[in-house]
Amino acid sequence: MTAQRIALVTGANQGIGFALVAGLAARLNPDDLVLLTGRNPERVAQAVQRIDGVAKVEGRVLDVTDADAIAILAKDLQDAYGGVDLVVSNAIGPLTPDRPQAEQADEFIAVANGGTHAVLRSFAPVLRPGGRLIVVASSLGTLDHLDPKLHPFFDGVTLEQVERAIEDWRQAIHQGTAEEQGWPHWINVPSKVGQVAAVRAVAAERRSADLPQDTLIASVCPGLVDTRASRPWFDDFSQARTPEDAVQPILDLLLADHVDPTTYGELIRDGKVLPWHPAVPR
Repeated sequence: MTAQRIALVTGANQGIGFALVAGLAARLNPDDLVLLTGRNPERVAQAVQRIDGVAKVEGRVLDVTDADAIAILAKDLQDAYGGVDLVVSNAIGPLTPDRPQAEQADEFIAVANGGTHAVLRSFAPVLRPGGRLIVVASSLGTLDHLDPKLHPFFDGVTLEQVERAIEDWRQAIHQGTAEEQGWPHWINVPSKVGQVAAVRAVAAERRSADLPQDTLIASVCPGLVDTRASRPWFDDFSQARTPEDAVQPILDLLLADHVDPTTYGELIRDGKVLPWHPAVPR
């Protein structure tokens, strides 16, 4: 990597995103810059003030549902620094069990999936050699969590085809036909599969160019983490990690001296690849 490293984390006001920024600020060098992004200016500013690290930390207001804003930020960083070194797409929309899934689908999908697609599309091209682009997803993002008849929408496809599948699913939710088509009721599951599939699609196109430059594109599963987003969904948090603990393997992946080719384009949990295809035992 270059002498000054530029890092960016989306959805970084709290939880995993904030812990990632804090961890990067602690482990990077004084000349490096970490951009903490979120869509609420006040929360972004407050979060920046809570970081006590070595690297410089600056806030940026960024709504990941605005693909044009993401593209502009990527171009600005390309113009100012010649690109970026570390990018983590972490933003997630609100989802609670006390409201119908259909009422929450649009915003949740726009943030989790639309945001992932936009970050991949705009930031992958401005990654400097040796860079890392990571999408925070989940072990729910493997194909075996979907009905087999839905697998062709996500397996071996392009980013555009993933986007089309996600949009078709979103429309089916509103038309009341999603479950009869085989989609799980819990919208978090297809969303996570879509995130991992989007990473795989972009990685498939870039692998031959990225690996010789020691550049990594991958998705990660932080496991069960005690955050505001996960609290409404689980009763037992006795085995849950704190955000600070959960991000340590992700930070290790981001800051590793070299890329393990077996992890490129894959879903990684605690440094190990989670097989994508259900034919491979997990």
